[in-house]
Amino acid sequence: MRKLAAAALAAAVALTTAAAWDPEEPPSSVSVKVKPGVSKGTGKLIPRAGADRLVAPLGVDPACPAKIEIGMRSDAKKAAYATMNVEIDAPLTASRSMLTSYLPPGYELGAKLLVAVPPGAKAGTYGLRLRTPAQTLQVPVEVVPLDRLDNGGNLALHRPVTASSQHTNANYPPCSVADGDRSSNGWAGGNGWNDATARAWPDTVAIALGGPKQVSRVDLYTLHTERYPASRYGVRDWDVQAQVSGQWQTVAQVRGNTAGNVRSDFAPVTADAVRIVALASNGANDYTRIIEVEVR
Repeated sequence: MRKLAAAALAAAVALTTAAAWDPEEPPSSVSVKVKPGVSKGTGKLIPRAGADRLVAPLGVDPACPAKIEIGMRSDAKKAAYATMNVEIDAPLTASRSMLTSYLPPGYELGAKLLVAVPPGAKAGTYGLRLRTPAQTLQVPVEVVPLDRLDNGGNLALHRPVTASSQHTNANYPPCSVADGDRSSNGWAGGNGWNDATARAWPDTVAIALGGPKQVSRVDLYTLHTERYPASRYGVRDWDVQAQVSGQWQTVAQVRGNTAGNVRSDFAPVTADAVRIVALASNGANDYTRIIEVEVR
């Protein structure tokens, strides 16, 4: 029974991956993931979360809601259908109200949960509850104004983003280049921007900094995984520009890149926006694929 259940879960995951494939694009990551383990035989279904709290800034682009990994682990003695309910305090909304799957003993199910903060929401702490018949896991959601957000020194974090175009075959919102997630694992699922003009240059993505800020460094993360390396799918050539007194100035240039992350340092300038001007990418498709831009 365990082998049959594991085979069925593997087939479902494979089907999800195949459905996401586009011959012009690397496939997106699987949104629901299952991993095996050893059951403790308690008979309980244990809720899990990827963090002990979630910070959700006010006033960000609705296309880039706050994200947290949630899941549940079956410590039952037999395989069975398992369900976890997801509850959140209004006016916040969650992308799913439950998580359910057929789980063998010891198996754990994980998924990404998106939490949206409507424009009229007030700052404060809200409740997110993950409920199974055996246990309720409380995860506080801290809603904070953007100007009071701890950005860790990254001036671009959650700031408004505009782009020259956006590919429509999957979820490639420009705001995702400033959402704080450097990983390529969520590609085509809301984490990373892909332009809409193959082999047409330049492509631009600009981040408003919320007022004049002194900047001297920009880090760019392009699509890069073991299976989809930057040397085939990443951005190759680009200019880093800063908007100084209303005028765009080129402060750094990158040429011939094959890495997933490039740091550009330059003489400090006072700018109210930073822009990436992409000039070429690696590979035959030649799209601009940017995961994250950090400004310091």
